[in-house]
Amino acid sequence: MKKRSATLRHAIDISEEEGVRYLHFGSDWVQGAMRVARPWSLELNYTRDMMTGLLLREAADWPRRALLVGLGAGSLVKFLYRHRPECRMTVVEINPQVELIARQYFKLPDDPRRITLHIGCGADFMLGGDSLFDLILVDGFDADARPGPLDTLPFYQACRARLTAEGVFGVNLLGRQRGFAASVARIHEAFDGASAVFPASASGNVIAFATGETPVDLALATLRERAVALKKTSALDLLPTISRLQLSYPMPQGRLRI
Repeated sequence: MKKRSATLRHAIDISEEEGVRYLHFGSDWVQGAMRVARPWSLELNYTRDMMTGLLLREAADWPRRALLVGLGAGSLVKFLYRHRPECRMTVVEINPQVELIARQYFKLPDDPRRITLHIGCGADFMLGGDSLFDLILVDGFDADARPGPLDTLPFYQACRARLTAEGVFGVNLLGRQRGFAASVARIHEAFDGASAVFPASASGNVIAFATGETPVDLALATLRERAVALKKTSALDLLPTISRLQLSYPMPQGRLRI
């Protein structure tokens, strides 16, 4: 397999408006955001939706090992760093400039004990290793909002193979883009049907979750209880996400099954 360049470069722009700093890859497309007064918070709706994965397992210290493909402004990394102190993270980012920008302008922590950052293609990393993770989050796009090799059946199969028994996989998809249905089908195939596509956020981003060995089977009431507990400890309010899920996603007997 031909490896993709680990030195991919594209224009990176930063804008700021009403106290929010934005990351762009050479276009108006927002690749990340941070409220300057609250750098640890999740500013964009879809990043909050991705943290719904924290509600899918019971242990308060889960995940212990997380993999994040795509760094952007570092929002997901910073949230886990602050609110899951036992979590060790591996981050894969193809563009070395993004790491520098995230550290200089978006307060990405410099803590090699807890955060290991690899510069390279996420697909190559997944297909070329064997370490396991409790949580895998994929949020990688180029300047034209294309996921490229991060949206292929072999990549999704590799993600499943890299999950621990209790592992959860989450990916940011663009629900308004052509090819969305094919992306969902690939995830469904890679995880043998153990996947769920959450309702789109206001921006059109859609988060899909999947499991490997151990399925998720949770009552809606339990999801809400866990969301309330997470809000108390982190100020992250996932109750609106659960309400959207309840209105738009089929949950027989009031249970979320993934």
